[in-house]
Parts: sequence; structure tokens; C-alpha cells
Amino acid sequence: MVRIYTRGGDDGTTGLWYGGRVSKSDARPAAYGSVDEAASALGLCRAAATADPELRADILRLQTELFVAGAELATAPEAAGRLQAGISKVTSEMVERLEADIDRYMDRVDLPPKFVIPGGTELSARLDVARTVLRRAERQVVGLKLMGDLADDTVVRYLNRASDAVFAMARYADDPAPELFGGRG
Repeated sequence: MVRIYTRGGDDGTTGLWYGGRVSKSDARPAAYGSVDEAASALGLCRAAATADPELRADILRLQTELFVAGAELATAPEAAGRLQAGISKVTSEMVERLEADIDRYMDRVDLPPKFVIPGGTELSARLDVARTVLRRAERQVVGLKLMGDLADDTVVRYLNRASDAVFAMARYADDPAPELFGGRG
């Protein structure tokens, strides 16, 4: 029988990748916890994207890459030299691939000059929820950066593009005539 509990966190701390322990309320677990939450929210999106194999594949790749970001964020800056590009460390190529995804999806939609209210379709609404979780993760990672707790800020750029990519995917998954309000601010 495989046991998933270690009892190590019963004191309110959690272990970091490559060693060290921090409080579960620390900014680092909050940040990688939000990245994990985003990957789970994207799982709901992928499960709902049964009619579009391309979108499903892009969501799955994004989920996989979020585990790379999570591993990097779960590593103390002093152990960052042990991270492996694309496996446990976000790369510039990952950011560039998201930019290509954003362009590919946005080329297929007519974005109105107004705010889009989420919920044009169930899938687009799920994607918008995942997008907001990614934005929260990004804010938390920026907090780590401002505290000097990031060895490399590529992960900030990655999360920024990831939320933009999910926005583009949501608009692609939206009904042709989403509900709109207001103007651009």
C-alpha cells in the first residue's frame, strides 16, 4: 500500500523541492499552490473540450508546463542551480510558445471593443475561471520577486502569458456573440 501522508506537515510546515522547510502560510507555498489550482481548473477545461482536439492538446501542454513552474516555485532560490530547463525550470522558449498560441487563437476571433462577460459557453466560462486563478498566481509570484525570493523572473513572464493564452482560448471557445458591457478602460 502506498501512503501519501508523511506527517511532516502536521507542524504547519511544508518541505521545499531540493530541501528546506517553510510555513504553509509562507508566500512561496501560496504561489505554487495557486499554480497547482490553475492546473486543476484547466483540467476541468480540458474535460469539457471534447469537441476540439487542438484546444484539448494545448490545455494539456499548459497543465504540464504549470507543473514545471510549480517545481521552480517550490525550490528555494539558493537551490535553483539544481533545476533543469523545461523540466523543473521555466524557459524563455515556453514563454515564446505561449505567445504563438495567443496569436493563433486571437487570429480566429473578433474581439469586441468592449469587456466580455464570462459565460458565453460552459467551456469559455471554465477557461475564464482558470485565467483568474493564473492571474492570482502571477500576483503572488510577483510578490516573491519583490521580496527577492526568485532566482529568475522568467516564471513571472510565463504566468503572464499563460493567463493571456487562456483568455485567448476562452474567446475562441465563446459563442460568436458573447454578452458585452461597457467600453475598454
